[in-house]
Amino acid sequence: MIKLSTKGHYGTQLILDLAIHYGEGPILLKDIAKRQEISVKYLWNLVDSLRIAGFVESYRGRHGGYALAKKPSEITMKDIILVFEGQTCIVDCVCKPTFCDKSIDCVTRSLWCELSDRVSQTLSAITLKDMVERHKKMETAIL
Repeated sequence: MIKLSTKGHYGTQLILDLAIHYGEGPILLKDIAKRQEISVKYLWNLVDSLRIAGFVESYRGRHGGYALAKKPSEITMKDIILVFEGQTCIVDCVCKPTFCDKSIDCVTRSLWCELSDRVSQTLSAITLKDMVERHKKMETAIL
């Protein structure tokens, strides 16, 4: 099974929440934690990685919190996954051919390379803006 880590999964939820509330000013982590049902303590670890990567800004003071540092249309899902997961290779030999002695003549590696490329292309083609639009459609469908 190909699977994101908890950091990748929750980190995506965190930044998507910020994108949904883009333009509303800084958002408190406790509010995101409540909406996403993730502990504030865990979010502290995740938001710092997003801040260091340049996707999130922090604001101090009475009206402080966190906000996107870029427009949702300028951040792809691949950008986010790279922050938390590193490369989008589904097996080690795809990103590091020297990881396995059989990489040069391994037929399954060619499949893993193709699959990794498709995952990367898909994630590159979807922005946070696209995800916000999907969120809105889902909300409308539920109502």
